[in-house]
Amino acid sequence: MGLLTHLATLPLAPVRGVAWVMERVVEAAEREAYDPRPVEQELAELERRLLAGEIDEETFDRREDELLDRLEEIRAQRWGSAPDPHIEGSGRE
Repeated sequence: MGLLTHLATLPLAPVRGVAWVMERVVEAAEREAYDPRPVEQELAELERRLLAGEIDEETFDRREDELLDRLEEIRAQRWGSAPDPHIEGSGRE
């Protein structure tokens, strides 16, 4: 970028700055949304609650299926592939 181009586009600097900040915010939100650790922790907590008798088997199964589906979505997003609807347990039968 030449000096004249830089000077000519200087009034757009705030817009470029806001766009850069928004890109960083989106990247951070995606990292957080596709982090498997909270889902894995919730699965462990769910099992603890079942073993402690705080929830019944039906509640455990329903919530476990939801969490495993979410974990599959996260893994598909991270590896860039869609879940295979032919694999048992994919939640897409």
